[in-house]
Amino acid sequence: MIIEQAMCLALNVYFETRSQGLAEMIAVSEVVMNRVESPRYPDTICEVVKQGVHWKGHPVRNKCQFSWYCNGVSDIPTNKKAWAVSQEVAWGVLDGRMRGVVHDATHYHAYYVSPSWAKTRPLVAKVGAHLFYK
Repeated sequence: MIIEQAMCLALNVYFETRSQGLAEMIAVSEVVMNRVESPRYPDTICEVVKQGVHWKGHPVRNKCQFSWYCNGVSDIPTNKKAWAVSQEVAWGVLDGRMRGVVHDATHYHAYYVSPSWAKTRPLVAKVGAHLFYK
Protein backbone atom coordinates (compact mmCIF):
# COMPACT_ATOMS: atom_id res chain seq x y z
CA MET A 1 0.00 0.00 0.00
CA ILE A 2 2.75 2.48 0.91
CA ILE A 3 4.54 1.76 -2.37
CA GLU A 4 1.38 2.53 -4.34
CA GLN A 5 0.96 5.83 -2.46
CA ALA A 6 4.63 6.72 -2.99
CA MET A 7 4.27 6.08 -6.72
CA CYS A 8 1.20 8.32 -6.92
CA LEU A 9 3.16 11.08 -5.19
CA ALA A 10 6.17 10.49 -7.45
CA LEU A 11 3.98 10.70 -10.56
CA ASN A 12 2.57 13.99 -9.34
CA VAL A 13 6.06 15.34 -8.69
CA TYR A 14 7.19 14.17 -12.11
CA PHE A 15 4.32 15.60 -14.12
CA GLU A 16 3.87 18.81 -12.11
CA THR A 17 7.50 19.79 -11.51
CA ARG A 18 10.04 17.58 -13.33
CA SER A 19 11.71 20.59 -14.94
CA GLN A 20 11.71 22.61 -11.70
CA GLY A 21 14.07 22.74 -8.75
CA LEU A 22 14.06 20.57 -5.65
CA ALA A 23 12.23 23.17 -3.52
CA GLU A 24 9.33 23.27 -5.99
CA MET A 25 9.18 19.48 -6.10
CA ILE A 26 8.98 19.33 -2.31
CA ALA A 27 6.46 22.18 -2.16
CA VAL A 28 4.06 20.47 -4.59
CA SER A 29 4.43 17.23 -2.63
CA GLU A 30 3.62 19.06 0.59
CA VAL A 31 0.39 20.36 -0.95
CA VAL A 32 -0.63 16.76 -1.63
CA MET A 33 0.29 15.68 1.90
CA ASN A 34 -1.53 18.67 3.42
CA ARG A 35 -4.64 17.71 1.50
CA VAL A 36 -4.40 14.12 2.73
CA GLU A 37 -4.18 15.44 6.31
CA SER A 38 -7.16 17.80 5.81
CA PRO A 39 -10.76 16.61 6.37
CA ARG A 40 -11.78 18.56 3.25
CA TYR A 41 -9.94 16.22 0.87
CA PRO A 42 -9.60 12.49 0.27
CA ASP A 43 -7.69 10.38 2.80
CA THR A 44 -4.94 8.89 0.62
CA ILE A 45 -2.26 10.29 -1.65
CA CYS A 46 -3.60 8.46 -4.70
CA GLU A 47 -7.14 9.71 -4.06
CA VAL A 48 -5.87 13.30 -3.71
CA VAL A 49 -3.73 13.09 -6.86
CA LYS A 50 -6.57 11.53 -8.86
CA GLN A 51 -9.32 13.76 -7.46
CA GLY A 52 -11.62 15.19 -10.08
CA VAL A 53 -14.61 14.44 -12.23
CA HIS A 54 -14.73 10.84 -13.47
CA TRP A 55 -17.07 9.22 -15.97
CA LYS A 56 -17.28 5.44 -16.37
CA GLY A 57 -14.16 5.07 -14.24
CA HIS A 58 -12.02 7.47 -16.24
CA PRO A 59 -11.06 11.07 -15.49
CA VAL A 60 -12.87 13.70 -17.52
CA ARG A 61 -10.40 15.73 -19.55
CA ASN A 62 -9.35 18.98 -17.84
CA LYS A 63 -11.58 18.37 -14.79
CA CYS A 64 -9.01 17.23 -12.23
CA GLN A 65 -7.21 18.85 -9.31
CA PHE A 66 -3.86 18.13 -10.96
CA SER A 67 -4.04 18.83 -14.68
CA TRP A 68 -1.60 16.13 -15.80
CA TYR A 69 -3.90 13.40 -14.53
CA CYS A 70 -6.69 14.23 -16.97
CA ASN A 71 -5.01 16.02 -19.84
CA GLY A 72 -5.34 13.10 -22.26
CA VAL A 73 -1.57 12.52 -22.44
CA SER A 74 0.16 9.32 -21.33
CA ASP A 75 0.88 9.10 -17.60
CA ILE A 76 4.01 6.99 -18.11
CA PRO A 77 7.24 8.83 -17.25
CA THR A 78 9.67 8.92 -20.17
CA ASN A 79 12.58 10.88 -18.70
CA LYS A 80 14.43 8.29 -16.60
CA LYS A 81 16.55 10.79 -14.68
CA ALA A 82 13.57 13.01 -13.81
CA TRP A 83 11.56 9.94 -12.82
CA ALA A 84 14.34 8.78 -10.47
CA VAL A 85 14.50 12.25 -8.87
CA SER A 86 10.70 12.35 -8.55
CA GLN A 87 10.71 9.02 -6.74
CA GLU A 88 13.48 10.17 -4.38
CA VAL A 89 11.53 13.34 -3.56
CA ALA A 90 8.34 11.34 -2.95
CA TRP A 91 10.10 8.99 -0.53
CA GLY A 92 11.86 11.92 1.14
CA VAL A 93 8.57 13.71 1.72
CA LEU A 94 6.90 10.55 2.97
CA ASP A 95 9.62 9.79 5.50
CA GLY A 96 9.89 13.42 6.63
CA ARG A 97 13.39 14.15 5.31
CA MET A 98 12.05 16.64 2.77
CA ARG A 99 9.41 18.88 4.31
CA GLY A 100 8.95 22.44 5.50
CA VAL A 101 8.92 24.41 2.25
CA VAL A 102 5.29 25.56 2.16
CA HIS A 103 4.04 24.25 5.53
CA ASP A 104 0.21 24.27 5.47
CA ALA A 105 -0.44 25.18 1.82
CA THR A 106 -3.23 23.23 0.13
CA HIS A 107 -3.34 25.04 -3.21
CA TYR A 108 -0.91 26.37 -5.79
CA HIS A 109 -0.72 27.64 -9.33
CA ALA A 110 1.90 28.85 -11.76
CA TYR A 111 2.60 32.58 -11.49
CA TYR A 112 1.39 33.21 -15.05
CA VAL A 113 -2.21 32.07 -14.44
CA SER A 114 -4.88 33.72 -12.27
CA PRO A 115 -7.42 31.22 -10.95
CA SER A 116 -10.47 32.78 -9.34
CA TRP A 117 -9.95 30.89 -6.07
CA ALA A 118 -6.56 32.57 -5.50
CA LYS A 119 -8.27 35.79 -4.40
CA THR A 120 -10.05 33.94 -1.59
CA ARG A 121 -6.99 32.28 0.02
CA PRO A 122 -3.99 33.65 1.88
CA LEU A 123 -0.71 33.44 -0.03
CA VAL A 124 1.89 31.58 2.05
CA ALA A 125 4.86 31.22 -0.29
CA LYS A 126 6.33 31.75 -3.73
CA VAL A 127 8.60 28.92 -4.78
CA GLY A 128 10.09 29.05 -8.24
CA ALA A 129 7.33 29.56 -10.79
CA HIS A 130 4.51 28.74 -8.36
CA LEU A 131 2.45 30.58 -5.75
CA PHE A 132 1.21 28.59 -2.75
CA TYR A 133 -1.89 29.26 -0.66
CA LYS A 134 -3.60 27.82 2.42
